Amino acid sequence: MSALTAVHGLRLSLPATSANLGPGFDAAGLALSMRLTVEAQVAAGFQIQATGRDTELCGALEKNLMLDTYCEVLRRAGAAVLPLHVKLHNEIPLGMGCGSSAAALLAGVALADHFGELQMGDAGIVAEASRIEGHPDNVAACWYGGFTVSAQEGDAVQMATFAGDAGWEMLLAVQATSLATTKARALLPESYAKADAIFNVQRASLLVAAFAQGRLDLLAAAMQDRMHQPYRMDACPLLRTLLPLTAEPEIAGVALSGAGPSVLVFLAAETTVLEAETRLRELVGPEVELLPLRIGRGVERTEL
Repeated sequence: MSALTAVHGLRLSLPATSANLGPGFDAAGLALSMRLTVEAQVAAGFQIQATGRDTELCGALEKNLMLDTYCEVLRRAGAAVLPLHVKLHNEIPLGMGCGSSAAALLAGVALADHFGELQMGDAGIVAEASRIEGHPDNVAACWYGGFTVSAQEGDAVQMATFAGDAGWEMLLAVQATSLATTKARALLPESYAKADAIFNVQRASLLVAAFAQGRLDLLAAAMQDRMHQPYRMDACPLLRTLLPLTAEPEIAGVALSGAGPSVLVFLAAETTVLEAETRLRELVGPEVELLPLRIGRGVERTEL
């Protein structure tokens, strides 16, 4: 049997993610209802058919994070690199703090695991993608879904997750220009005052409890942060505009999505998406995209 027919194809569906969520810097992540869908089959040469958002970048064979990761993982494992024909549909904004790189990395590792028959398992796939990414927050949330907290422990990732309340509604405010994660990280200080560290530990603990117990009413306090949002405010003007909404009863919480520049807004229980969109549009103007979202599921894998 030839290599072109020996291995079944694979379909992957992975969610966007929002990391940090205020005080949960490099620790907390939330899967969102936007998704990256990949269908891959062994082929004579690498090909990508891309639809959805950012098709030019997603469909490029050069500097493609998913394919580069696929090849790298197979080579590190000493396995043959089988060329793939990929059909890809992307709903995740790139470079906007929505976990697009985590989804692409995980897709690449999962494809390598499948087509290289590496037998990595869920924990191995998450650990390898976290190693490449440099931190596990987006990766763990993307793979397992819901609200996920994670920590790097040597070569492994320790994590805990729960699905979250499917009824919670959010709006993601997306500006026209992206912000590289490396640039956003360069804005942060090397050290923090003890009072600020304690402030964040308290809020991060409250954040976990809020999602564990479905306490939407806790988010306004639980999403306060002194470790990264204040230092990224100038590079993420939407945050400066939208953060004061936390004081309004119609809004449950506001936080920078990942490293920014997008901002995630949680709606209060009685607030409709239309009401929230109208309020946000008054503040951000017509050029900012507002995406209605819910808490997302984790990865879905199907052999073709």
